[in-house]
Amino acid sequence: MLVCVDHVQLAAPPGTEDALRAYYTDVLGMTEIPKPPVLAARGGCWFLGAPPTPEAVGEGTVQLHLGIEADFRPARKAHPGLRVTGIEAYAARLEERGAMVVWDDSLPGHRRFYSEDPVGNRLEFLEPTGTGAL
Repeated sequence: MLVCVDHVQLAAPPGTEDALRAYYTDVLGMTEIPKPPVLAARGGCWFLGAPPTPEAVGEGTVQLHLGIEADFRPARKAHPGLRVTGIEAYAARLEERGAMVVWDDSLPGHRRFYSEDPVGNRLEFLEPTGTGAL
């Protein structure tokens, strides 16, 4: 029986770890977590985003893994959907740090926007509005 998503893996080209670290930690506010040594040798980096507060009902941790792929092509359609709280302030945070924010109002019951990491992977950020939300 499936119980949750453990992590989402995105790809990145060789040599981009420093740019990924800057984006995922400084822009998104995630924390880099160490990869097991056998996997660290392959390059890439892993990040963790925790729920906003310990009492946040229905919220869990978010783990994104960025793996190195020699023949890299950014994920432009496929993407993780990351739930946030305070989406307006979070979007402002990204814009203040130089990240693109593109709002999309086509999902009923949600406020959402898209952005891209430094290697072009698409990321969706969304917050339920309470009306028709999944």
